[in-house]
Order: sequence, then C-alpha cells, then structure tokens
Amino acid sequence: MKKKINVGLLGLGTVGSGVYSILKKRRSEFKRLVNADIVIKSIAIKSMSELNGRAHLKVDRTLVTTKAESIVHDPDIDIIVEVIGGREPARSLIVEAIRHGKSVVTANKEVLANDGEEILGLADSQGVDLYFEASVGGGIPIIHPLKEGLAANKISRVMGIVNGTTNYILTRMSEDGSSFKEALGEAQKNGFAERDPAQDVAGHDAAAKIAILSSIAFNARVQAPQVYREGIAGITPDDIRYADEMGYVIKLLATGREEAGELDVRVHPAMLPKSHPLAGVREEYNAIFVEGDAVGELMFFGKGAGSLPAASAVVGDVVAVARNLQYNRSGKIGCTCYEKKPVKKIEDAFTSYYLRIESADQPGVLAKISKVFGDAKVSLASVIQKNSESNRARLVFVTYPVREKNLRAAVKKIEQLDVVKKVISVIRVESAEHRANSRVIDNCS
Repeated sequence: MKKKINVGLLGLGTVGSGVYSILKKRRSEFKRLVNADIVIKSIAIKSMSELNGRAHLKVDRTLVTTKAESIVHDPDIDIIVEVIGGREPARSLIVEAIRHGKSVVTANKEVLANDGEEILGLADSQGVDLYFEASVGGGIPIIHPLKEGLAANKISRVMGIVNGTTNYILTRMSEDGSSFKEALGEAQKNGFAERDPAQDVAGHDAAAKIAILSSIAFNARVQAPQVYREGIAGITPDDIRYADEMGYVIKLLATGREEAGELDVRVHPAMLPKSHPLAGVREEYNAIFVEGDAVGELMFFGKGAGSLPAASAVVGDVVAVARNLQYNRSGKIGCTCYEKKPVKKIEDAFTSYYLRIESADQPGVLAKISKVFGDAKVSLASVIQKNSESNRARLVFVTYPVREKNLRAAVKKIEQLDVVKKVISVIRVESAEHRANSRVIDNCS
C-alpha cells in the first residue's frame, strides 16, 4: 500500500484555489480516510504573476510551474486534477495524462460535453479512473447518483437550473424589478458573473451541462452542439411580471427527455408553475430534477457556483480515486453511452408557449391574430389584454401544447399582419397545465 498519493494540480483559479485549500486544510482527515497521505506535488499556472493574487493560499513556490506538460509526464504523480477550464489545452492534457497511466479528476464541462466519448474510452482502455462530478452542478452530487445510485431506473426526464449566474439575474429581475442589464451588473459586482458573461447568459454553459447529464441519463451520446440553446438577454421585467400574474416564474431551464426512443434536449428560458419544486430555486443556487420509473421524482439542490462548492466535488473525486489506487481497485464505470438515439430538432419539440404581442388598439385585431393561430393549428389556452397606450394594445397569449414548427409558422404570419406592431416575446411554458379560470378578454374586437 502507498504511504503517499501525489496529486498534480492543473490550474489555480477559482476552483483550483478551493481544491488547494481543502486538501491542505483537511490533509490529516483525508489520510485517515484513505490510509495514505494525499499531497499536492506540483501546480501548473499560466504565469508566475498569478501567485500575486493568491497570496492568501501561501503556496510553496517550489511546487509551481508554468509547464503543465511536465506535471502530466511526471512519473511520481498519481492523480491529475484538471481545473483549467476551456476545451484546449485541457483536453490534450487530460488525454496525455491518461496515456501516461494517470487517473484524472476534472471539472471541465466543455471537454466532457464535446469529447467525453473519446476520453472515457481512453481511460477504460488504460485501466485508469476518470471522475468528473464537478462538471455539472458545482457542489451538487449528480454524476455518481445518475451513473450508480439510479442505475436501476429508466430515466425519462432530467431537468434543471444548472447555471448560477443566470438564476441570480432572473431572481433579481423577479424580486427587485430590475432590468436584465441592471441585474447582470449586480451579478458581476457580487462575483456571480464574469466580466464577459456570454457563456452563461447565452446558455452555452447550461447546454454543455445538460449534454453531459442527458448522455448519462439516457445511455446515449449527446454533444453540446446538438443541444438547442437560447439565452436570457431577451427577458424583460414585463415578462417577469406577467408570468407572476399567471402563476409562473421564469427560469433558464436545461431539459433532457426521452420520448419514443428519441431525445429532446434543450436550454432556454421557460415559465414554470410556482408549485413546481424548481420554481423556488433562487439566486446562485442550482437544482436538478430527475424522474425515473422506479424511484419516481427526485431533486438535487445546492450551490452550483463558487470556489468551495465546486472544489468540494473535485476533492470528493480525488479522495475516491485515491482509495481506488490505495486498494488496487478501479472505480471506473467507463462510457455508458452504448445506445444510438437521435436528438430531436427543435422544430419537432412539443410544448406550450407564452407570447406577448403589441398591436393596434382597434376592432378586429384579436380576430385576425386568432385566425392565424387557428390556421396554423395552434390552440389558445388564454388571451389577456393589458392596458393600452398611445393607441397600441398589449396582448398576452398562452397556447396549449403545440409543435414548435406550427408555432413558428404562426408567429411569422402574425408579424406580417398590418395590425401587429411587434411580437415582443415568445417563451416556452414548461407545464401543460393552465389555469381553468383564465379569462379570455376581447377588447380589441
């Protein structure tokens, strides 16, 4: 048995700093858990100047290098921890580490969502572990539960709020009446959003995460480019307010479903009934809702962002891999994406919709719009007219479930009507349930 298990840490940013702190702080406890000392032998950073911003960590500079390849090639290192982020050079370093017979722990959603099949297969062929619990949900345990704890289930749906930045922004818009721009500024000020927030607010981050979750849940490879994606930049305070009046909240929802052997995987803003468990998830918190045939409905909840929550999942994987090394066993399950299942195009998605339209305030408007909906086979659950201003009416529609291609065809024709000024918002409604007492108001006809 080993007396010492050496770790090579690639990256000392937000997550890497948390990993370093936890491993240093709880070193003696981990030694009792693993029956070996887990030691960070080397740390790779982009430039030595990065240490100036990490003075509180009191890192021994002799452990630090700017050449990550030297750590990957070091024969004395047992576990590589990759927390660099981004697809490259992270993917290449992970591949090289595995080829050198090292187990890898990574938090890299981009690599897993795009290259997971390659690196999982390589780890399997090399007989090493590849753990990636922190790639989705920060500190929330979800990868291992899906792969192992729920293996007895046929999963029909996995749905969640998996991006803390966008959830914080939508919370501020909902609770404070802030605009998107104001809420984003607050998120950046409080450290919940990057200076360039595009990966988060445009849905790229959530798309990578739901690709990983769907691949595991449905035993079929889903890559990030296959995930339909919309961000939250178009959500307005009016949409938030109208949703509230109708009994909904707006969330950036990542959803994966299996229906008749096909996968429906997408990321977009959605209206959720206030009664849904995900509706109450606030600020930077994440939650993942899973539905299985045996277990029923489960929800995993916790902080999805930040140094220590993500580092918690990374270090948990390090401890698990260290135990495997110590007792000469493998905890690898390998790639479980053994089925070929097509991913639906968004045009074939089937759901309900909320639409907000600005029109002329004159007789016959609603009749013209309703005819277009009817011709496109779009059934309306409710129509509400809001207060008119400057001879313009604000109409809010909620549809019954309909094919996306039908809805899009209707919207295209509605935009061409001479009585319609603008189709302002189109937001999917996650629940097919609508209030029975929805009032149909036709003040325009």
